[in-house]
Amino acid sequence: MTPRELLAAIPPVSPPLTLVQEQWPTPVTQPFMPPLAEYMPYLQTIWANRWLTNSGPFHQELERALEQHLGVPHLSLISNGTTALWIALQALRIGGEVITTPFSFVATAHALRLVGATPVFVDIDEADCNLSPQGIEAAITERTTAILPVHCFGHPCDVKAIGEVADIHDLKVIYDAAHAFGVQADGSSILCHGDLSTVSFHATKVFSTIEGGAIISPDARTKAKIDRLRNFGFVGDMTLAGASINGKLNELQAAFGLLQLRYIDDIIARRAAISARYHSALAEMAGIMPFHAIGATTLNHAYFPVRVTEEYAVSSDTLCRELQSVGIMARRYFHPLICDMPGYRDLPSARQALPVARRIARQILCLPIHANLSDEQVDRAVGILARA
Repeated sequence: MTPRELLAAIPPVSPPLTLVQEQWPTPVTQPFMPPLAEYMPYLQTIWANRWLTNSGPFHQELERALEQHLGVPHLSLISNGTTALWIALQALRIGGEVITTPFSFVATAHALRLVGATPVFVDIDEADCNLSPQGIEAAITERTTAILPVHCFGHPCDVKAIGEVADIHDLKVIYDAAHAFGVQADGSSILCHGDLSTVSFHATKVFSTIEGGAIISPDARTKAKIDRLRNFGFVGDMTLAGASINGKLNELQAAFGLLQLRYIDDIIARRAAISARYHSALAEMAGIMPFHAIGATTLNHAYFPVRVTEEYAVSSDTLCRELQSVGIMARRYFHPLICDMPGYRDLPSARQALPVARRIARQILCLPIHANLSDEQVDRAVGILARA
């Protein structure tokens, strides 16, 4: 049997999601693990093929399946999200100064450093924690070559305004869409904006290939360049176009991704239900401010961040410790800011006021959300907030 025929013969599991009713501690996020029995036929096929990496059949299948599922033109699988960012920056020959956000995981800035570019930190918007288009425009100099925004917590940036700024100043735009798998704005994938977008498929993300990521390209020529860059720079088997790295995804991870894709609609639906339960319970709680979708946006509910304001009885840091002390592993994503970390705090842009980013970093707290979380666990976390 071919891999496709073998997979088609596997019966679906009902119900599609089995919730873990009680866990101790309650993690802030957790990968969805499909039934092991459903993974075994993939492994048997890999063992029979003896094709472990280098664009095997499951790798090719997952690229096509993700392009169709996400509604994107061209997708290249990469070994992880940070490598995807590095390759995207290399593909566009980015150097000089790049405007980016201080409110992100440090990999965003690391990728710039790894290609020899200098991060220029700009303040964020209050409503969505994303780069301020006005701040971007004010920070542009003759050394600026690109903009690297992040769709923070999976909430879309103002892609129209950022695109207009980039067009006026002839700048490249690479979106760090690590959190934005399946997110749509105005009926289409947020991943289709900018010159390139990168996604993370890490185990902590909504869709996972254990480790992994992807780059979304606008055309076949750009995809071919990215595919060369993820394979040491080779064109075909023997011709070397230039020096690059090994950024390929292997067959075991691609197979895991294909199995995850079967469940992704149920995974996101469960996350949406958890988000709605939190919103309902926290709506009247003074000093706790959840984030809301802006405009015609379809979210993936990758995170459930709240702001703990001065109206609340204790600080975000204190509340986080109280939750963790009873096994509810809330996290303060993203505190501290990248610009306050060693290696970045000496940059000129790190010494700016950045008032919104610093205020949100002080207030931010992410509550547990993942497909395995039970309603009882959600209610328990809310109960701690209500009693704090």
